[in-house]
Amino acid sequence: MAKRVVVGLSGGVDSSVAAYLLKEQGYEVIGLFMINWHDKTGVIDADCPWDEDVLFAELVAKQIGIPFHVVDLSVPYKKRVIDYMFSEYEKGRTPNPDVLCNREIKFDEFFRAASQFSPDFVATGHYCKKDTRVINGRTVYRLLEGDDPNKEQSYFLCQLSQAQLEKSLFPIGHLQKSEVRQIAREHKLASAGKKDSQGICFVGKVHLPVFLQQKLKAREGNIFEIPADYRGYALKKVSSDLKELCSPYTYTKEDGLWVGKHQGAHFFTIGQRKGLNVGGKAEPLFVIATDVNNNRVFTGMGQNHPGLFRKGLKVNPGEIHWIRDDLKMEPGEERRYMVRIRYRQSLQEATLLLREDGLYILFRKPQRGIAPGQFAAWYQDGELLGSGVIYE
Repeated sequence: MAKRVVVGLSGGVDSSVAAYLLKEQGYEVIGLFMINWHDKTGVIDADCPWDEDVLFAELVAKQIGIPFHVVDLSVPYKKRVIDYMFSEYEKGRTPNPDVLCNREIKFDEFFRAASQFSPDFVATGHYCKKDTRVINGRTVYRLLEGDDPNKEQSYFLCQLSQAQLEKSLFPIGHLQKSEVRQIAREHKLASAGKKDSQGICFVGKVHLPVFLQQKLKAREGNIFEIPADYRGYALKKVSSDLKELCSPYTYTKEDGLWVGKHQGAHFFTIGQRKGLNVGGKAEPLFVIATDVNNNRVFTGMGQNHPGLFRKGLKVNPGEIHWIRDDLKMEPGEERRYMVRIRYRQSLQEATLLLREDGLYILFRKPQRGIAPGQFAAWYQDGELLGSGVIYE
């Protein structure tokens, strides 16, 4: 009897081809479309409307010849992704809703919704791979980078568990995006020419301040420019203290020059350039720190301003997650891994040092735009081993 697979059919070309390939491989395939968001506040018109996506998904299912169903997960999505996102921005942090969406919705709530069909596996159109090994007598599921370096998406799955991986399939992880498009064209799938979705997972491309103002009120505050010769940069550069090396720069209004006004420090993130609306500078200003308690935004001039770069970061004990739980570090242990702190960033050489008060990550080269609330993910030989929420 053929194994049964529920595919998260989004209406896009990636999940469409994933479903097609599984059907060709002899699986019994069921398409399941998720409705996760209804409110269009702040969403840029005509970008990623689910009511259009569901039509594409249903048409593709008919073309492939598989059953098609729809499930509304908007209530848990709002509670577990969007409300968390608002909460983090309010604290002056920068969450990654796509990582949260995968952990909380696609590989949790969606798995539960799919269970009504008693599947052997659940599949998605992510550009990543999975393999299975027996290590010391135990079955271990490995999450591997996808073969297309321009679309590789393992970072978005950095919070998955062994239990979630066990039931997951990634049918297109070995393909290039161009090959996926070609397969869709050859078989005249409705989504063959459909553009990839952008922006917040299941919400779409948004004007972030407008979107956030659903819950976060605008508050006028001051913007300060910190000079490149700020004394704190030189002090940290010669420091050998682990906590100091992994902590962010902090500023007061006396450290810089007043340059303008903003409508809320919680609307800004480290490394941001747009939205400051401060002119008359030789080079653009970039956000190098925010102080939500005093509603201040601190900036530095030029994309190479030293305030944009840090040697390390910290992950709190409760936020350390291992996909390969058989490789968990012990307090006092140190290891070298490759690390990325955002999607599409090239992997960076780093040393992970686990201490009683958390995990410290020291990079061989200073990293630009380390933002609290984002995820740091560590890899070895193309395998994603674990991740953690950047505390500071």
